[in-house]
Amino acid sequence: MDSIALGLSIPFLGTTLGSACVFLMKKRMNDSVQRLLLGFAAGVMVAASVWSLLLPAAEMNKDMGKMAVVPILVGFFLGIGFLFLLDKITPHLHAMANKPEGPESSVKKTSRTMMLFLAITLHNIPEGMAVGVVFASSMSGGNAISLADAIALSVGIAIQNFPEGAVVSMPLKSEGNGKLKSFIYGTLSGAVEPVAAAITILLTSLVLPFLPYLLSFAAGAMLYVVIEELVPEATRDEKNDICTIGFSVGFALMLAMDSVF
Repeated sequence: MDSIALGLSIPFLGTTLGSACVFLMKKRMNDSVQRLLLGFAAGVMVAASVWSLLLPAAEMNKDMGKMAVVPILVGFFLGIGFLFLLDKITPHLHAMANKPEGPESSVKKTSRTMMLFLAITLHNIPEGMAVGVVFASSMSGGNAISLADAIALSVGIAIQNFPEGAVVSMPLKSEGNGKLKSFIYGTLSGAVEPVAAAITILLTSLVLPFLPYLLSFAAGAMLYVVIEELVPEATRDEKNDICTIGFSVGFALMLAMDSVF
């Protein structure tokens, strides 16, 4: 149980550490560092989606023969569709974070930042579900997903959450809020993840029959975040090399972890 509690808290730790950047930086995260982290997170998330989610889902369905792909495809496209609808309902994270500021009132700027906080918080819910799903699977006693696989996924999501925490806390600070208040808001944006993960685990008996769908759903949601959010932000102009290096290192790290564990 201690390992599971640790695994559930790792993504939240990533958000917390990212939010803590507000205590170290005067304005915002260095652009090159941000691109490197985003590329690294993208590589980790792509690898985790394949080895920690899609392949285990396929392994669970192997007794279905040629029809084994159906639950995987259904869950995968439901995950993509869910995040697509969420993006339409909530503000686009990086478009808002980089929106030029005109001669607006401080109320409008604060309102925009709070909407950014809401958007990131909502995007963290399916990530928390992904962590809960893999830990529920590892607890079920099957061989498809090990505890090491689940922890590896938590680490991958934590890496992605690091810049997201900074994206919330640092704009709040630049708008005149105190560092502590900005840090608290950034941290709270990731608090939904361990909650969503814990709820998923508590419903394990109901979740297990649908694990192939849920694992694929989580993979689709994570890949959508990579394609729609992380890669475009890290390659928004000609400075693509740093993102490519980060992606390669992140993907290779997850591949190595999967091989070792």
